[in-house]
Amino acid sequence: MTNWIDFYDFKHSVIYVNARHRDVHYRTIAEDIRKLVPSPAAHVLDYGCGEATSADLVASACAKLVLVEAAPNVRASLTHRYASHPKIAVISPEQAAAMPKGSFDLIVMHSVAQYLSVAELDRLLAIFHSLLKPGGLFVLGDIVKPHLASPAAALALLRFGAANGFFWAATWGLMRIFVSDYLRLKNTVGLSHYAEAKILERLKRAGYAPERAGHNIGHNQQRMTFLARPV
Repeated sequence: MTNWIDFYDFKHSVIYVNARHRDVHYRTIAEDIRKLVPSPAAHVLDYGCGEATSADLVASACAKLVLVEAAPNVRASLTHRYASHPKIAVISPEQAAAMPKGSFDLIVMHSVAQYLSVAELDRLLAIFHSLLKPGGLFVLGDIVKPHLASPAAALALLRFGAANGFFWAATWGLMRIFVSDYLRLKNTVGLSHYAEAKILERLKRAGYAPERAGHNIGHNQQRMTFLARPV
């Protein structure tokens, strides 16, 4: 594995300690995104959605949900899972970038920015600005702070596991990460971290009026979510 897309496309990725972890993880994210859907008529884009096993929760609150996933095997699995769902479409990042301007009321990119370079993030911010309808909302979730990110993530996972019945699996999963490609990729490819002021600055430069949300999407409240409207 030479990049993060390959890592998340691997069928037995160690990022989830077991099936329950994966399902509770995605259900928590879906429940949080659902709360941000502005109306039942809204068109929603979830960029870098991952396995999105609870996307139907979001779809039930909007008129159309478009799932965007770069990892080809994950995208194929999503296409199969939601093939019969009338409100859900699954597309590639290239297809998303080619969509008409003003297509969406809500765009969410959760837990993706840490795997992007600054230039890649800026490019996507520009694309999302174009894809949003006037008055639409862009949600940038799970931004990793510069300091003590790994211990905070480990503690958040253990607490999440304790609350949802997979504490011991989470403990074993943390040890397994140390002998996986995750740590090697982190050291070679790297992860992007942002202080609150820096991400607010990037969003403003990209033409948004941003603010930090009071709650981060998902289980790790040491990370940050930002709400941004195009101006």
